[in-house]
Amino acid sequence: MTPQYKPETTDSTSVKNEPAQSAKLWAGRFSKETNAAVNAYNSSIAFDARMYKQDIRGSSAHARMLAAQGIISLEDAKLIVDGLNSILQDIENGKLSFDPLAEDIHMFIEAELTARIGDAGKRLHTGRSRNDQVALDLRMYLLDTVSIIRSGMVELYSVLLDICRENLETIMPGYTHLQRAQPITMAHHLMAYVEMLARDIDRLDDCSRRMNTMPLGSGALAGTTYDLDRHAVAADLGFSGITMNSLDGVSDRDYAIELTSMLAIFMMHLSRLSEEIILWSSQEFAFVDLDDAYSTGSSIMPQKKNPDIAELTRGKTGRVYGSLITLLTVMKGIPLAYNKDMQEDKEAIFDAVDTVLMCLPAFTGMLSTMKIKKDRCRQAAAGGFTNATDLADYLVKKGLPFRSAHEVSGRMVRYCVEKSCSLDDLSLEEMLTFSGLIEQDIFEAISLDTCVRQRRIVGAPAPETVAAAIEAAAARFAI
Repeated sequence: MTPQYKPETTDSTSVKNEPAQSAKLWAGRFSKETNAAVNAYNSSIAFDARMYKQDIRGSSAHARMLAAQGIISLEDAKLIVDGLNSILQDIENGKLSFDPLAEDIHMFIEAELTARIGDAGKRLHTGRSRNDQVALDLRMYLLDTVSIIRSGMVELYSVLLDICRENLETIMPGYTHLQRAQPITMAHHLMAYVEMLARDIDRLDDCSRRMNTMPLGSGALAGTTYDLDRHAVAADLGFSGITMNSLDGVSDRDYAIELTSMLAIFMMHLSRLSEEIILWSSQEFAFVDLDDAYSTGSSIMPQKKNPDIAELTRGKTGRVYGSLITLLTVMKGIPLAYNKDMQEDKEAIFDAVDTVLMCLPAFTGMLSTMKIKKDRCRQAAAGGFTNATDLADYLVKKGLPFRSAHEVSGRMVRYCVEKSCSLDDLSLEEMLTFSGLIEQDIFEAISLDTCVRQRRIVGAPAPETVAAAIEAAAARFAI
């Protein structure tokens, strides 16, 4: 099943006004309260609250490490971890709501912890800055989200393979310039998208590998004088390693940009397939029929059946592109290390992943229920002279140079256009007027089935070639 994802957002029904929560933990330096407009402008809890699980996991690991290193007592560490677990339980049970006056999710949880367990809660932030804390939370959140995205992509990949298996013999026209070009099969056509999707999954895996390094211990920018065991925290949280430069650890957002870039490429592939489905489902093509459950109608035209899932996917692709440009623009002029501009990273990357997670189940369902009209596909392949190249190849095999064969085939096509017929409709006598090399076997040579079956080289549309490609593709991700 496609993983169902519900963005953990904050709205007016899930927040409460608790002045005790909104006290600034950094206020000692300041003599005035933060201006209300500045506070609203500066706050990020409305969108970073979704990282509460990762913040609590990271803080718990940090507390355990501090105790193991003798930096805080085991008793305080237990109070901290137990307190954090109680906060997690209360958030998930709906007993604790996010404070809209809190600056961010990190400050909210720390303030709530201190309110529950007292001074022990104030020890949690020892050896840590919000700069490396947010860098940790964001990496963890994206790694968790990537696993959901990957599952959805693999399911889509599997659905495409199933459709290909069912359409190894479904002949259709292949196109260039949106003009009928040569006969192929529906399986061969959709296997092109399988290849694109395989690269997308590979890119996602590669991006995850680079993302999987733990930045906590970088401090604000220069590490810390405390004897932290960064490797222990990384192991506790399941990271494969740690970041190796404290400046880079807090100011790197390459992983978010790379993930959004990968998602943009993936959406571009979905958009291309969406465009084809939109065309194929039209009465002009009529290659496919979309299931009623994945179509919509018109408020005024009773006959309409609109491919809205494909159209929305095509439209939402631009939204993911926008997130990528936002991230690139935010980061392009920032000197080392952390700058407040980087708060703008979250809404962009969150929107990108939310968009993809919305697209995947709808798009996969649309494909899995789509019916392919095999007869109509073949009928379209029979028109448009898609076998003209095979006619030229036939003449080459009879000894004619390819350029001469190309010219003969072109003249025969022109003759058929004038007569409003196809190459197959010509008599042998008519064909001989163009070349004396043509024999009775021409009709078998230019039949649609022969045109497809003779293309047996690796990557070509012959059914046995595509069948082998399907099985190789299935093995790639153990489907």
